[in-house]
Amino acid sequence: MGKAKAAKRGGANSTPYDRPSKHPAANNVFKFSKDFGQHILKNPGIAEAIVNKSNLKPTDTVLEVGPGTGNLTVKILEQAKKVIAVEMDPRMAAETTKRVQGKPEQKRLEVLLGDVIKTTLPNFDVCISNTPYQISSPLVFKLLSMPNPPRTCVLMFQREFAMRLTARPGDPLYCRLSVNAQFWARITHILKVGRNNFRPPPQVDSSVVRIEPKLGSERPNISFEEWDGMLRVCFNRRNKTLRASWLGNKQVLLLIERNYRLWCATNDIPVDEEMVTADDDDEAWGDDAVSAPQAMDIDEGEDEDDVPSFFKTDASTRVEKTKSRKAFPKVYLLVKEKVRKVLEDVTELADKRSGKCDENDFLRLLGAFNAEGIHFS
Repeated sequence: MGKAKAAKRGGANSTPYDRPSKHPAANNVFKFSKDFGQHILKNPGIAEAIVNKSNLKPTDTVLEVGPGTGNLTVKILEQAKKVIAVEMDPRMAAETTKRVQGKPEQKRLEVLLGDVIKTTLPNFDVCISNTPYQISSPLVFKLLSMPNPPRTCVLMFQREFAMRLTARPGDPLYCRLSVNAQFWARITHILKVGRNNFRPPPQVDSSVVRIEPKLGSERPNISFEEWDGMLRVCFNRRNKTLRASWLGNKQVLLLIERNYRLWCATNDIPVDEEMVTADDDDEAWGDDAVSAPQAMDIDEGEDEDDVPSFFKTDASTRVEKTKSRKAFPKVYLLVKEKVRKVLEDVTELADKRSGKCDENDFLRLLGAFNAEGIHFS
């Protein structure tokens, strides 16, 4: 008589004691959400290195953004007095809480459910985060703009974003984020993390950076909103000259005019509302000029590469075209002349590009604009 065939392991007749599936998705307690950018750090060695690089004190309160399943949280609790974890996903918040349930650490963990960008945060000394990629930039700006910023932040980002934080003038990745971060803090790249250290693995590698906000006498005595508002205009056309970014953009000129009016009203300075007829010798207003500034709306859809022809050709060789004459508010012409004066006469930065300007260039620019009554907040 022939022998009966033994049932194969993992087959239909397998017992409950068979090995777990080789497919990770089959063993997950729940499915990770792409909407929240959930990539859980699974390497305990990396988690420990991040905490050690934070130089925590036993008296520190730590803000952790996006604790996930608590792998970083439990490491932080070993060295800090308290952890405030902010989590969007209720499932993750529950999972983090379970990690310390019934343990002494439970009293030192506070979990806040919600969006960290919209949440009013309590005081904390250090911020540690495996940052969801969707909130990388808003989180950095929120931390830097706090009246009492933390002593240090050790944050993990996608590698390209981390490189933007540390980029210098002239680098391909140099941008508004680079200027802001380095103006308000000292930035150090401390660790590169491969994608296979996460579950599920992201499509790109990550980097850990240390951000140490400038405190006390080191902190610039400048309004963050004012500084950032000016940089937004400069880097709207990063590879264009500052002349083109400021004088060749209708939205910018209208915005400056509005801010100038507000500044004049605040300081009891009369504004000349008279309409004057002048040559429409550039494209800043174009064909949609209107007769009063109150009716002017900002058109967000304008092509950023639409540089006025005045800036593309030399004035000495330009062929004169028939100029149309239109009515402009006198205050608009005054503001436009102030901008030209700042760029060409005072700072002499009109022909420089934002991507090549350093911190001192932007400081000179802001000081000159403020001296002319032009503000950005």
